[in-house]
Amino acid sequence: MLLWLGLALLVIVLDQFSKTLILGWFQYGEGREITSFFNLVRAHNTGAAFSFLANAGGWQRWFFTALGVVASAFIVWMLKKHPAQKLFCFAISMILGGAVGNVIDRLLHGYVVDMLDFHLGGRHFPAFNLADSAITLGAICLIVDELRRVRSNP
Repeated sequence: MLLWLGLALLVIVLDQFSKTLILGWFQYGEGREITSFFNLVRAHNTGAAFSFLANAGGWQRWFFTALGVVASAFIVWMLKKHPAQKLFCFAISMILGGAVGNVIDRLLHGYVVDMLDFHLGGRHFPAFNLADSAITLGAICLIVDELRRVRSNP
């Protein structure tokens, strides 16, 4: 279990380090073009994925913080319960690290710091951060793990 918690901690540290750099280098709303399809930006998200509930009046900060804490406790319990399932444990460790990284932002700032801005043809995908990337990777791995489990048990 220490391996999986260590992986989650690594995600948290990298996520918070990247956010600290962005907060120090950029003003809110500022960005820098890196490639023709990628910018570094400083964006604040008071909501959830794709700014869901971003303008809800403030209660969402505590709701998403509590949700992250409850999900993190559940994930730690799942890590204890299924230590032999490597892909599953990797997946939920990534989700744990990402969730805690975003909870830290909500507690410290009242919003999540986003900085990765991909775009094509003038259309921008919503900005996101390393924690969001870890959560997405974890979700993909959970799907792959479940598909492998279903195929091995016809």
